Amino acid sequence: MIRLHVIDRASRGAYADALAQHHALRRDAYEACRCRALRAVDAAGRDRFDTEATRYLLAIDGDGRVAGGTRLLPSDRPTLLSEIFPHLADIRGFSRGPGAWECTRFFASARYREERPMSRAAGIVAAGLIEHCLDQGIPHLNLVAETYWIPQMAEFGWRPRPLGLPVDYAGVSLCAVTVAATEEALAETRAAYGIVASVLARPRPSDRARSGRDLTA
Repeated sequence: MIRLHVIDRASRGAYADALAQHHALRRDAYEACRCRALRAVDAAGRDRFDTEATRYLLAIDGDGRVAGGTRLLPSDRPTLLSEIFPHLADIRGFSRGPGAWECTRFFASARYREERPMSRAAGIVAAGLIEHCLDQGIPHLNLVAETYWIPQMAEFGWRPRPLGLPVDYAGVSLCAVTVAATEEALAETRAAYGIVASVLARPRPSDRARSGRDLTA
């Protein structure tokens, strides 16, 4: 069974192998992107926004293989939108500061892709993303995405709100939006992929205790 694991600074050491898989798979997923700003990574598949403050949401199967993922960037630090694409939000602007997050680098592993707009693995990432936001009291997320994803987001109940006009980059239409993390969005995303329960991997009490010791070390 594929579960979505939330990895932050405290738990990163326990997920070293999964994170290495993630960076390599993500690099391959974006290799064909015509927009250079979206594919600029180092040899390990990381870009300038993979920092200690980054929170990773990785879909991992029962054999420890990464099926897909995304990342959350705290908006009070540099993000894709603030540093590279601020002009995509030149009409409404975008929120920054504690509690505001930006979602970037959403992908599904080629092993799990299907002939549909989003594979089930990607659906698990999408549902788990909204579930995590609800758990953490994150009301909305900023995103830079290819424009064709806006209707898909709307079908999922994400209520995408464009922050500016789409801009063409080497034949790729990009836009910045904010999406609402709501119970409706969670229910509709789950329904679209036949997901009937939580997809989040909940840490065991022993894991929490270990993370606490890591933080105080």
